[in-house]
Amino acid sequence: MAAAFAHHILVHSKPSCSVFFISSSKNKNGFNTLLPFIHRRHKSSQTTLAAATDSLLQLGGVQISKQDVVKDEPTNNVPDLIFTKLGLQLHRRDNHPLGILKNAIYEYFDTNYNNQFQKFDDLCPIVTTKMNFDDVLVPADHVSRSYNDTYYVDADTVLRCHTSAHQANLLREGYANFLVTGDVYRRDSIDSTHYPVFHQMEGVRVFNPSDWNASGMDGTLYAAQELKACLEGLACHLFGAVEMRWVDTYFPFTNPSFELEIYFQVKFSLGPHPCCNLLQELYTRLVFCKLFSISLECMN
Repeated sequence: MAAAFAHHILVHSKPSCSVFFISSSKNKNGFNTLLPFIHRRHKSSQTTLAAATDSLLQLGGVQISKQDVVKDEPTNNVPDLIFTKLGLQLHRRDNHPLGILKNAIYEYFDTNYNNQFQKFDDLCPIVTTKMNFDDVLVPADHVSRSYNDTYYVDADTVLRCHTSAHQANLLREGYANFLVTGDVYRRDSIDSTHYPVFHQMEGVRVFNPSDWNASGMDGTLYAAQELKACLEGLACHLFGAVEMRWVDTYFPFTNPSFELEIYFQVKFSLGPHPCCNLLQELYTRLVFCKLFSISLECMN
């Protein structure tokens, strides 16, 4: 889970191209898996395409209709406005501030970790409650599970509240070092610093005993030292020579937990890299270390 979340109003620019799909087949979630065909937009066709997008989207290779997301049933609380935000994928536009920031973070990890981190930025934001809550050990009575906080498609399906919703599946698939970026959704009231849609990136790294045996430290201490060095380097990469400090903190999903604060404009403020050593319950001989979870909006 992200240690802290900042929600900010987004400026949505029109996409420069549309993605159409050909040759479909049902996947394990019951949606159609499609092959992409990219078509550049022409001004004369934007109105027609906008109307089509209102009822059909392609997200992470999955075809989604409005009826899949906005349903007339008691457990559904997704309004039409939120459906229109699905598929914008501002973080995948290289000339958008979010895309520029994402690519700057990619550059840091590619350069300093020899391209070891796999990158995912097109995973479907419609996930199961198991992925969004259970897989990251969110307690059954946690407030984030409430219909006041989360957009429910149905009782078992939500719009992801965090990119952490994908980490357990990626770990099960064998990925040990990865970055996940995506749009996330919270039922926030709109004000100057909150918006129900924002974008997150998180980094995950799995350490093996061979990584820390020679250090003389146990796995947890070694992982904490490594992730702090990683994130201090990332802060310098993004912001230059800034003053920073680490703060010990508590979150129910992580142990231990830390936050990095950066000195900015005469005060320390919460930096872009809440981080922690996470979910050791998932592994018996490995240390699963979440490097960071950040809101990209709060860094622009």
